[in-house]
Amino acid sequence: MKVNSISFFVFLLSLSMQAQENIEIVQKAVVFPANYSAKLDVVYTQVGDWEGRVDLYLAPNSKERTPVIINIHGGGWKSGVKETQGGFNTYFKEGFAVANMEYRLTGQATAPAAIEDTRCLLIYLIKNAKELNIDVNKIVIMGGSAGGHLALMGGLLGNDHRFDVNCSGIENVKVAAIIDKYGITDVWDWAYGPQHKSKSPLLWLGDKAKDEAFVKSVSPIFYVNKNSPPTFIVHGDADPTVPYQQSVDLYKKFQEVGVKSEFMTVQGGLHGKFEKEKNKEINVAIIKFIKSLDSFIEI
Repeated sequence: MKVNSISFFVFLLSLSMQAQENIEIVQKAVVFPANYSAKLDVVYTQVGDWEGRVDLYLAPNSKERTPVIINIHGGGWKSGVKETQGGFNTYFKEGFAVANMEYRLTGQATAPAAIEDTRCLLIYLIKNAKELNIDVNKIVIMGGSAGGHLALMGGLLGNDHRFDVNCSGIENVKVAAIIDKYGITDVWDWAYGPQHKSKSPLLWLGDKAKDEAFVKSVSPIFYVNKNSPPTFIVHGDADPTVPYQQSVDLYKKFQEVGVKSEFMTVQGGLHGKFEKEKNKEINVAIIKFIKSLDSFIEI
């Protein structure tokens, strides 16, 4: 029997990582204001037997529609659940609704499935904006690590519908801002570059791991242009997982094309897990950045 060498290699990597990694999932209860409402495990898309679910925390009904922030967990596209996410109080205080999403992991589907799901949630929110009382002009998309990559892809694609295969019917797809926390920006470089430090990209890419054109098509840095959404980037300069240089290069590209962007370096910072006071500082900076945008001036 003839075996595809790349697929077999990815299979061996998967077995190796399962044996070596014992990832503890710590679920967090999201505490939200009494005047908010929660809709948990809302199905935003379905692919075969898999249902994409999102937890929605909706701001009080008012005459004006509310801004919303999409939150995407990390985990190298291979692990993690939305229930590990919390700390949305900063956004609740500013009157944001929150959409905390899950997506297909490597074990369920390889690239570009996670991007497709991210786009589906974005489109779901736009389609259901009236019912959810959210402002389609004030959608912010945020994530950390692999979630940062997905936030970048979801926002930078704009009206490029190449990954909207499961969710069609919306032409004006846009976000007001992207919040990228130590996300992967160049998947090819992360997989094969001089600072390569993870097996996650090969697992996620599957049998397309050697297809350079495809890998670049799922890499945010290649979508940056003068019309890209304003983007806030934060990254620790001692990150042992996702090279700090990836964020440096992304910020440089935003600056070259004239897109409003801000880059916050955490001195000595590792892969997330920053000190409590540093996280507070980051949250303050993010809110300040969002409020500086034209569509948020009145907040």
